[in-house]
Amino acid sequence: MLVSGAGTNLESLLRACKSGSLPADVVLVVSNRRDAVALDIARRWEVRAVAMPLPNFGGDLQARDRAMRDCFRQAGAGLVVCAGYNRILSDEFLDAFPDAVLNVHPSLLPAFAGGMDAVERALALGVKVTGCTVQFLQPGEIDGGPIVLQAAVPVLPGDDADTLRMRIHEQEWQLLPRAVELWCAGRLQRDGRRVSILEAVPLTLGA
Repeated sequence: MLVSGAGTNLESLLRACKSGSLPADVVLVVSNRRDAVALDIARRWEVRAVAMPLPNFGGDLQARDRAMRDCFRQAGAGLVVCAGYNRILSDEFLDAFPDAVLNVHPSLLPAFAGGMDAVERALALGVKVTGCTVQFLQPGEIDGGPIVLQAAVPVLPGDDADTLRMRIHEQEWQLLPRAVELWCAGRLQRDGRRVSILEAVPLTLGA
């Protein structure tokens, strides 16, 4: 997973993995910030956590992304999840994990794409409904990849950025594990910009 902040989505995934409700393991957590709380959460759950701040790479974004790519490959990661990661990934990184980089964004994309201020922008424009989106990231587009799942969140009278963000987070904590579960089960089928959810194949007992 790639993280930059408090790690609430990371913790929701770790909880789902440990409970057995999500058939996956978080094998590596990487942050661009040494002080990201998410790193402490990962270590508390005994998951390898690595800080890769840009100054360690002489300010070279491409070099940092290559190093992150190599870390995930060495960890055996099949899927990379961006949960509150506040940097744009290079095409080189995304090309290394085709249709295998999921991102969660606090709006109903394509509304309020780009940047980390989607909640504030929604409030400033007076929208009545916002929400969250899980999408595939793809080269050349910021928050423009195919949409996997979305959940709507009403904007209530008296909401400020903190109260609205918390209700969006509550939906993210359900939506992101569900998207990861579908990916792991091979139930996400992409056709251009559309993502379909395939029916689950029932288990059959051998004779």
